Amino acid sequence: MKAIIAASVHSAIKNDPDCKLNCSSQTHKVEGGLRSQGIYKHSLPGKPLITVITVVFNGAETIRDTIESVIKQSYENIEHIIVDGGSSDATVDILRQYDHIIDYWSSEKDGGIYDAMNKGISLCSGEYVGMLNSDDMFSDENVLQDIADRFYMAKVDAVFSCLNIVDKNNLKKILRKYRVAKFNSALLRIGVMPPHPTFYCKKSCYEEGGMYKTNYKIAADFEMLVRLLIRQKISWSFIDKVTVTMRSGGLSNSGFMSSVKLNWEIVRACKENGLYTNMLFLALKLPIRLFELIR
Repeated sequence: MKAIIAASVHSAIKNDPDCKLNCSSQTHKVEGGLRSQGIYKHSLPGKPLITVITVVFNGAETIRDTIESVIKQSYENIEHIIVDGGSSDATVDILRQYDHIIDYWSSEKDGGIYDAMNKGISLCSGEYVGMLNSDDMFSDENVLQDIADRFYMAKVDAVFSCLNIVDKNNLKKILRKYRVAKFNSALLRIGVMPPHPTFYCKKSCYEEGGMYKTNYKIAADFEMLVRLLIRQKISWSFIDKVTVTMRSGGLSNSGFMSSVKLNWEIVRACKENGLYTNMLFLALKLPIRLFELIR
């Protein structure tokens, strides 16, 4: 049984001027979860609290798989926060079915995916924090235990691992294996980053470095990792294991114009964090992407 202990809600993370939340006003907000029943979690001796943040909008077809993959985790001190952008499908109905398990969920209009991620961070109580998208699932029941063990053994600020991208209509069909084992700044310069849904870091990293920049449309996750790994020089450790299964699709894979915009935002992210690159450099990532494809 997961440890549940009452504690006060942590205050919102202090943000720098470039990373302020840009939430749209909403007259009607729906929320629920264990916190609405006065139940809060915090770190325990030998069991640091790990917060999993899920951002969703009209995700009724997939959100249940995401929630179930968190519930099935063997690790015993997990906080699951779900931020919904005001879905018009059955997403909220599904969230209500898990009121007794999800630590906190809310549904209201927001400023987009990165605004929602910022909301989740500001709400979390975990010592370590990661993002699990509403199209994604943990690959097995020991993922968070493995992450907790690595934090304990390596004494680092962050860990990341491997991710499989699968056919959204056939979850057993792997389309791409995303693995960045020998990570360095040169990979960031060509637009290759650790897979964001596998990235977990200390909450203090966000407190010191700020939130996701909501004036990025596609690559705020890339900018965040450049900021943390290059500007803040946080320490990290790689787990050579597939921890997340991701359905194909998403903002950065929705056509030629999205790809162009993504690359321009990658160049901008590197420049803002003191790492030089250009559009020609980004072409060097193509052989890596081709190597990742499953034939």
